[in-house]
Amino acid sequence: MKNGNDRRKPAGWPKHLRFLSKGAGAAGRPSGSWVYLLFLGPSLLGVSVFTLIPFLDVIRRSFVDVSKERFCGFKNYQAVCSNQAFRLALGNTGKFLAVCVPLLLALSLLLANLAYFGGRKAKLYEPRHLPDKPKLFRKGRALGARAYQKVSLLPMAIPAACLAFVWKMIFHRYGLLNSWLGTSADWLNSPRAFGVLTASFLWKNTGYYAALWLTGLGQIPNSLYEAASLDGAGPLARFWYVTLPGLKPMAAAAFILALTGALKSYREAWLLAGEYPDASIYMIQHLFHNWFRDMSLEKMAAGAVILVCIFTALAYPFRKKGGGNPDTWQF
Repeated sequence: MKNGNDRRKPAGWPKHLRFLSKGAGAAGRPSGSWVYLLFLGPSLLGVSVFTLIPFLDVIRRSFVDVSKERFCGFKNYQAVCSNQAFRLALGNTGKFLAVCVPLLLALSLLLANLAYFGGRKAKLYEPRHLPDKPKLFRKGRALGARAYQKVSLLPMAIPAACLAFVWKMIFHRYGLLNSWLGTSADWLNSPRAFGVLTASFLWKNTGYYAALWLTGLGQIPNSLYEAASLDGAGPLARFWYVTLPGLKPMAAAAFILALTGALKSYREAWLLAGEYPDASIYMIQHLFHNWFRDMSLEKMAAGAVILVCIFTALAYPFRKKGGGNPDTWQF
């Protein structure tokens, strides 16, 4: 006769893992938090050793005079904040984020909606116009979305060096664009370089974020669009009251990824204009490169802490609360 302990050892658990089923529920799923820590342990150990502990050392170095190895308070932070190059680089980086992140998210969302709903032609194939063929509508829309997902990721497969070489061929003083326009504008060594860098960033990353939005659109029930159509809601009303609320969980992830990607756009800027670019695209990474070359470790440490604080302040409103319930995500 079976006893109560047999329920805690379901047949699905291998013998060498049955110790994990202690405290499991009726479904045989482990309920103790220590079980999840057991699986997360290797990753947490790696992050702690290679990320957390080094960053704690960076914080320590930001308050230490490296030459004398003694505590100096906020002296390093004062030196960094009063540095004209740091102000220029921080301002350019902030401007790049303020321009590229909203443009990237808006443009990718527009392309994702066009791919998912078929643009203007979607009106002809909505369920309210073809009430007897909703499956055909959903199948065609899904096929179009999957096809666009595959094509949109192609720019991500192009190496940054090759991409920068192509942009140089186009925007060089003696490049293709000036040949077509009949001008001799210096696109890469003037304030126009900021627009070139922005266009390069958007061209490479828009498809990836459109794929993210398409994934979010696929999670929205079709019944919501059908109900909105029956109530007389137009395309803009359905987008505002159905699509945007449904994309709320994906919006937080997309924003954090876009913010991180924009901060890591140093390769394109360096490959386009070299180590000393035009002042309009002198990013924070250029400054850190120069500080590293001069071995100004205390300035690098203080600057890194300042950047982490700024990034945390930008990302904090998009934190997740409520145990993973999308309705409780903070924006």
